[in-house]
Amino acid sequence: MSDARIQIVAPVRRGEDFEVKIIIRHEMETGFRVTDEGKPVPRNVIRQVSCRYNGAEVFRAEPSSGISANPLFTFYVTARESGELVFEWTDDSGQRKSERAAVNVAA
Repeated sequence: MSDARIQIVAPVRRGEDFEVKIIIRHEMETGFRVTDEGKPVPRNVIRQVSCRYNGAEVFRAEPSSGISANPLFTFYVTARESGELVFEWTDDSGQRKSERAAVNVAA
């Protein structure tokens, strides 16, 4: 199963802004809970999310501890040419993940 669901509103026309949505599967852990044995559960939230469009960064976020599980990020990108959106994110445990989505730009 994918770690993210990406939605790009179609059709995408050259020079126009288009909406991008990404839901990242991540349970998040606040660091305030304890196990049944009384040991603290380490904090683990997404620390950084970015998106590159054909290599150029078009979005970056650094969420705080108040972010929900399975967060949704929505932003707009100007269509320049067909290519690829590459999403990357890192959490407190140092785990890095990425997903990709194709962008087909009509004239």
